[in-house]
Amino acid sequence: MDALRADDLIGLFQRWRDMFAAQREFLIALDGKVGDSDLGITMAKSFAAAADTVTAEGAAAGITRLLRSAGAIMAKTAPSTMGTLTATGFLRGAKALEGAEAIGTSEAAAFWRAFATGIAERGKAKLGDKTILDVLDPVAGALEQAAASGLALAPALKQASDAAEAALERTKTMVAQHGKAAAFQEKTVGLQDAGATVGVLLVSTMSAFVAG
Repeated sequence: MDALRADDLIGLFQRWRDMFAAQREFLIALDGKVGDSDLGITMAKSFAAAADTVTAEGAAAGITRLLRSAGAIMAKTAPSTMGTLTATGFLRGAKALEGAEAIGTSEAAAFWRAFATGIAERGKAKLGDKTILDVLDPVAGALEQAAASGLALAPALKQASDAAEAALERTKTMVAQHGKAAAFQEKTVGLQDAGATVGVLLVSTMSAFVAG
């Protein structure tokens, strides 16, 4: 797949829905180590709603509207911390792709950079705080480099997915600064961050979807 068009984007949301449904218990257990165990429920619920919404709207709605509708229903369906942050990411991503008819490498780079920036601003997070941002910033960077070198979407997303996995591993050395996990401070060192895991799952699923 050389680019994601509106009908492909609907398929991607359906794939994200199925993946988060499958990963629900894993994310609940991961979040339960230093959080409140609701992450798996939040992600499964918000992406089920988003998939239903974009499917109902149809490809004729176009990429920008589909992303905006997904973000809006997520904010309404799962108003928890990660639900709100993810919703913000999609809303910012929609704005960055205003008028785009397809998502190629440069559009994917713009989308994930806007997504990461939106999360940083809404969550008042910075790099090194042990959050989803520590995965999404390297993802955006990898895609920006790929776009600059003219790499096609599938290999660009594979590089971004690899960057996400490496970034997730680095979060194990960090001390949590946000949410319930922040109360555990040094006890979070050595643990895989649950929010950062969501970032990896989002990007790796998108990569696998595009690779077909």
